[in-house]
Amino acid sequence: MYNVSISPHVRDKSSTQKIMIDVAIALIPTLAFGIFNFGLNSLLLIIVSAVSCVAFEAGYEYLTKRPITVFDGSALVTGLILAVNLPPTATWWMVLIGAAFAILVVKMLFGGLGQNFMNPALAGRCFLMISFTQRMTDFEIGAISGATPLASIRNGETVDLFTLFIGNHGGCIGEVSALAILIGAAYLMIKKVVSPRIPFTYIISTIAIIAIIRLIQGEGFDLNYLLMQLLSGGLLVGAFFMATDYVTSPITSSGQILFALVIGLLTALFRTLGSTAEGVSYSIIIGNLLVPLIEKITVPHPFGCSEIMKFRGGRKNG
Repeated sequence: MYNVSISPHVRDKSSTQKIMIDVAIALIPTLAFGIFNFGLNSLLLIIVSAVSCVAFEAGYEYLTKRPITVFDGSALVTGLILAVNLPPTATWWMVLIGAAFAILVVKMLFGGLGQNFMNPALAGRCFLMISFTQRMTDFEIGAISGATPLASIRNGETVDLFTLFIGNHGGCIGEVSALAILIGAAYLMIKKVVSPRIPFTYIISTIAIIAIIRLIQGEGFDLNYLLMQLLSGGLLVGAFFMATDYVTSPITSSGQILFALVIGLLTALFRTLGSTAEGVSYSIIIGNLLVPLIEKITVPHPFGCSEIMKFRGGRKNG
């Protein structure tokens, strides 16, 4: 299958492998903090997730006699992002199931890298959430126990902002430390792997809509509450590492903004009006499904195309 676009063509030194290596490097701070915070079981889950994703992709391609593509690093990054979204109490066999769904069902059965219709890692995480809800919402491990910050906020409690920023609290392995996530995000933007357009629009729209909903509900404006929402859960890691996925996000500037606004709206609704405190994973996946429609209405016409179509339409009507 050949996909040839009209000129001009822009040459770039970037490659899939180079981009994936940069993403993997950017994930190191938040994953390392997760291991420090939750212990060696987190390290085991990260290794199992990364290795199983690579193995499932290589095995599928070997059995179907397709070229082996695991060296591009995309399967490794899928495994790392899946690990980011796992509770530290998960078991290795749960990780295998999530990795199999992410790679085999969402990615490979739809044609491999570039053909998947949603983020494979988030799809794997949501599949595990549906299949093992109790295990996927159990964050108590060692000295770290009690409700997650988002659950506490939902119950009307206050969470210390410094604790949220550093990350010494319960949650998924790679989402607890805002500081570690922002270090990785800064690396991605410095290396120009991601544009700030999607993550910043997503974060700002989520917080703004939450503020509006609270005003409508008569709660008033509470900056401390909004900062707690910003630093809690998977909002930051989702904004910089998942919503920016090249394959499942729009390619146009206006499309990216619209995409980020949509998932920001959904996240705010899930967090304030839904039955669960979180909502990032489901919001991004729903946004992924809307990308074809978003691109259809935001891809610009070639110069002069609209005028030609008007002229042709006029002649036909005449």
